[in-house]
Amino acid sequence: MNEIKIPYLFVIPIILSLVLLLTIFLLRKKIIKNNLQKLFWISFSFFLLIYILIVSSALYDDIYCQWDLNRYDLNKDGFFGGSEITKDQEAAMQRLISDTGRTFSIFTGLIFSGLISSLLFLVGFGVEKFKRLKKEEK
Repeated sequence: MNEIKIPYLFVIPIILSLVLLLTIFLLRKKIIKNNLQKLFWISFSFFLLIYILIVSSALYDDIYCQWDLNRYDLNKDGFFGGSEITKDQEAAMQRLISDTGRTFSIFTGLIFSGLISSLLFLVGFGVEKFKRLKKEEK
């Protein structure tokens, strides 16, 4: 089998998310003016962190599946033949080529991260509103 290839399908979103997260961290004093903006940027940062975790776990799985399949290429010629084809090798090949979940993780990660960070924003907004109402009552 060939050497392990890093799939750019996963690397590019991870790098972009890390750059955005670093930019938010470095410019936090300029972009956060009030509590609502602070809540938005915290939720967006949380979105990026969850997204990075989802996509990087898919990257890890892909690299592991490639490595696992490469273990069965005994003569390192890049092809499987003869005694190299076993039930374990076929299972490893199936895990590598049946990658719909890994491939679409860049999209499902957006959806899942968006839902979680939206929930965080709404809960934070509710808490802020509750604090403001309590303060006005006094």
